[in-house]
Amino acid sequence: MDDFAIARVVHVVAVLFWIGGVGFVTWVVMPAIRHSESAADRLGKFHAIEGRFAGQAKIWVLLAGASGFWMVHRAEMWSRFADPGFWWMHAMVALWAVFTLMLFVIEPVFLHRRLATSQTPQADFERMERVHHVLIALALITLAGAVGGSHGLF
Repeated sequence: MDDFAIARVVHVVAVLFWIGGVGFVTWVVMPAIRHSESAADRLGKFHAIEGRFAGQAKIWVLLAGASGFWMVHRAEMWSRFADPGFWWMHAMVALWAVFTLMLFVIEPVFLHRRLATSQTPQADFERMERVHHVLIALALITLAGAVGGSHGLF
């Protein structure tokens, strides 16, 4: 059995569900909430829906990170991080670090409490939408770079 091939499968599936989920939340859930809920109710509705996805997202992010680091270790690709031509590897690690920090530290320790006691729910919801748009844009750039880079495009 080829452990590297298994790690690659785990990595791709984890990234698919992680980033696909972020895209769904950004382009489907948040606009639906914005159009169907009053400004005062948007944060509560988002929190109820997002809460069901957050646990899954944590699993996918952990699997993506573990499989990615395993592949780098197993194939001895650490030197790539010293080569600017492999910018997309830096981007993958940075994106993973941002989402890991968001899911495991910022959301549970700070954000949930802030949103539960929000005095400006409309502004907070709009800010969350902007952050999600920035994150999904960075994710798409990273994905394009990773797929292109791993297949010799760069």
